[in-house]
Amino acid sequence: MSKVVQLARMNHTSGKHAPEPAIIHTHDFKSVYQPILSPTHQKLVGYEALVRVSRNKHPVSPIDLFEQAANLDQIPELDRYLLNLHLSGFSAGDNPVWLFLNINPHTCTDPEASLERLAQQCERMGTRPEKVVLELVETASDNPGALMEFIHKAKGLGFQIAIDDFGMGDSNFERLWRINPLIVKLDRSLLVNAEHNNRARLLLESLVRMIRESGSLVLLEGIENGAQARIALDTEADLLQGFLFARPGAITKKTVERSESRLASVVTDSREWWIQDSKDQESYLRLLHFEIMDACHRIVRNQPFNETCRILLEMDGVKRCFLLDSNGIQQGNLAHAGQDTTPGGFNPLYRSAGASWGHREYFRNAQERPQHINSSRPYVALPDARRTVTLSTALPTESGQQVFCVDVHPDEVFNGQLYFPATI
Repeated sequence: MSKVVQLARMNHTSGKHAPEPAIIHTHDFKSVYQPILSPTHQKLVGYEALVRVSRNKHPVSPIDLFEQAANLDQIPELDRYLLNLHLSGFSAGDNPVWLFLNINPHTCTDPEASLERLAQQCERMGTRPEKVVLELVETASDNPGALMEFIHKAKGLGFQIAIDDFGMGDSNFERLWRINPLIVKLDRSLLVNAEHNNRARLLLESLVRMIRESGSLVLLEGIENGAQARIALDTEADLLQGFLFARPGAITKKTVERSESRLASVVTDSREWWIQDSKDQESYLRLLHFEIMDACHRIVRNQPFNETCRILLEMDGVKRCFLLDSNGIQQGNLAHAGQDTTPGGFNPLYRSAGASWGHREYFRNAQERPQHINSSRPYVALPDARRTVTLSTALPTESGQQVFCVDVHPDEVFNGQLYFPATI
């Protein structure tokens, strides 16, 4: 995760002479590299170069270091030194993988640190620019035009571009489309929130899908435990990074073997969890199908509607049942689960007898597939403003064809990961 580029907002006076001793002479620096892995290939495909800093044998935060460099007007000098340090350590590893470098676009406008010089430096170190991914914070520059010029030039020289910390602050999709990066690194907060909040998890999955469909790879970083790894795998993110696989360190054969072994273990555990979860979901859907069909038989026999739905409404996640006529007009009020109440105990939308639902997807599904129990796509239902899937099926009654509908809150079963096929 880059903290360097965010300092691009600071102003640097290129004509100001740096005081001596220079900041690079008063600190000790060490490059460390954190593996980046592909769950599809189950192998290490890159390293992010990071710096560990100390002064008089006491650790110094990289953020504090760059703040000092900004105050001393030594950002370009420091960036050049660190890029050289990272490239030197990486080329020694001689690995056919990407090297991710956090870079400050303002530094590369400095005559002594141009992109051309960086490309030449890469070649001297035995690392072609095509192997180097320049990580930029999408919101870092106060001059979008200059940032785009930098990106265009970098791509022309063969460098790859990654957007770092996307989803943080005022990240902007319009700028993302214009930058068109090879890789988008999502801010770790999105993954942490997804671990504890199902709505955040759904948003993360949608975000990953949207970015991938736009033509960029997605990297989820900051993975520290098995739960976060399973979420990351469920999103189908292309690349993974985090302490669960490896901490930043030296590039060694042992690092590769250990990180790839941990990835393989995570993928295996996730697959076993997914298989068991799929079996449990299949059992739930079979029981749901049975109870809906049983309720349909009771409706055809003209049994009281509330009693007809009682057992069905006792199932986890099932909230409401209602009947529609052949035109989609609701027949009577809702039959609902005892706990299906709204804050304050009052909602006029519950009294929906006579409401017209003919325009709804679930009504059309039942009309088009009358011999099946159909699933709608998730939507926000009017009675409680909760994410809902409506199951619907057509059935013949003495009053003509009717449509029996069952509302389910998918977030309340299987941690919100229940998948409803088109028909159950």
